[in-house]
Amino acid sequence: MPVHKVPIPKKVTVTAKAREVTVEGPRGKLTKNFRHLQLDITVSRKSVSVEVWWGNRKHVASVRTVATHIKNMILGVTEGFQYNMRLVYAHFPIITKIDKDTTLELTNFLGTKINKAVHMSEGVKITRSETVKDQIEIKGNDLEKVSQSAASIFHAARVKGKDIRKFLDGIYVSEKGLIKDFKN
Repeated sequence: MPVHKVPIPKKVTVTAKAREVTVEGPRGKLTKNFRHLQLDITVSRKSVSVEVWWGNRKHVASVRTVATHIKNMILGVTEGFQYNMRLVYAHFPIITKIDKDTTLELTNFLGTKINKAVHMSEGVKITRSETVKDQIEIKGNDLEKVSQSAASIFHAARVKGKDIRKFLDGIYVSEKGLIKDFKN
């Protein structure tokens, strides 16, 4: 019977009811549904236990995955996640416009007149870097939403119909990690 335990910090409260886990901390509240998996999630004062009874290979593998999701939720509500993305261009500068910290508009990508708008996931904010030229910062509590927003930006600024070995223009992830690691 594989069991994996995730410690709970002092400032965080975790509740689990019917395989729906809610984590509350100083930065906010996150909820994730694990009802599609057949496993037990129990919360004690100091830790969250994830276990499966009489599981086959796939069920046993999901124990560690769920525990890691819960650990990322705890990290998100205590410290938060950040992705830094760099604008890379050779000739035509990529013009970006940020609307209300939730939408990124791209213009002049490879000299085209097409405007592309990328909407951030709920709870994710995007800002322009104050210290580094041509860099945008994506911040949020939910790791999956922050990384999906970065992937959506990368996908919107992809070169299509040309040799990607020569046309290296785009918006690429340069750094990722916890918000506290990026404070200068």
